[in-house]
Amino acid sequence: GREEDLDPSAKSWIQSHQIDLECAGHTKDFLKESDVIVLSPGVRIDSDVVKIADDLDIPVLGEIEFAFQFCPKPVIAITGSNGKTTVSTLIHLTLQKAGYRSVLCGNVGQPFSLFIKDIEQSDYVIVEVSSFQMESLMAGSQRDHFGVLHLKGFKPYIAAVLNFSENHLDRHKDLQEYFDAKTRIFLNQDENDYAVLNGQYSEFKDLSLTLKAQIRFFNDHEQSEADLNANQKAVCQVANILGIDWDVCRSVFREFAGVEHRLEFVRALNGVDYINDSKATTAEAGRWALTNLQRPVIMICGGRDKNINFLSLKDIVRQKVKQMIVFGEAGQKLKDTFKDVVGVEQCVQLDAAVTMAREHATDGDCIVLSPMCASFDQFRDYEERGRIFKDIVNQLKP
Repeated sequence: GREEDLDPSAKSWIQSHQIDLECAGHTKDFLKESDVIVLSPGVRIDSDVVKIADDLDIPVLGEIEFAFQFCPKPVIAITGSNGKTTVSTLIHLTLQKAGYRSVLCGNVGQPFSLFIKDIEQSDYVIVEVSSFQMESLMAGSQRDHFGVLHLKGFKPYIAAVLNFSENHLDRHKDLQEYFDAKTRIFLNQDENDYAVLNGQYSEFKDLSLTLKAQIRFFNDHEQSEADLNANQKAVCQVANILGIDWDVCRSVFREFAGVEHRLEFVRALNGVDYINDSKATTAEAGRWALTNLQRPVIMICGGRDKNINFLSLKDIVRQKVKQMIVFGEAGQKLKDTFKDVVGVEQCVQLDAAVTMAREHATDGDCIVLSPMCASFDQFRDYEERGRIFKDIVNQLKP
């Protein structure tokens, strides 16, 4: 971006620490004195800056891998198409209830590198990792190439892939590339580490045959887990590896109020429940929401299209959705997909969508924002989208 777009406090910090700054693209002359380049998750691994680094023989690390260079404690890394934040949070709470000190970071909120100074006092580090953050992970065998730097590849003690569904196809060229990015989380593990995989996926069963780590499956119909959902089963499997009793997990599950922006109850008004599910940025996340909502649904969805195919949702939308309101850049695509199974109205802005949804709602219904799209057409992130939705809803008059 441009220098004038920088947050003033960030710019002041950069200047006070006498850090050279180059905006709106990077040049070879600027980069050539660098020892290491740390890549933001928003920058593609095939971008010009990475090509320049390759030409200059400068190692490129993602932020997760950069922070790992300074991490002396065991890392528990969580990824998947859906459920990452919930599972990461539940593991964090389970460790705390069991008497351990843990740090929760990564895609869940604050960057891994922000907590380096706190890690010495912790027992475990829980990192939520996105596919973007894993694109740049290097194999351990590449370390020696960089000589005196002695870089180490990202090597979590426990790595979990929760599930896999169509997502981020605006970034990845196809599903295979997306799958490969997700499963790079296991790249540097060895026989002393653990890979936790969802037993419902044949792809993960096949993958397990190629991994060096000890394999633990969850969600494969174990009777003792019958009353738990897939996210909870993953947490129990991690707890089992760490020697934590399942009773501790169950206590955490009972007390857990949920993650903000994930089927978050906002308020009831005139007999209608308002639900904030802004974190639902995929079709499968939308399916999960509809599966778990018991009332007739007025569904608000839309945003920036991630090149996702929504056709697989037509049956559950027909069964559960009373009216659909679509907005944002993906509005027309969503309307075209679902107009033959449910009434669909289209608008541009979220506030108008809430107004439209309210017009269709009657006593006993629920209005849910479950966008199934990225937020970047109108909002900074899904969190801002969720907060604005809650503000709109809380300002509604009876």
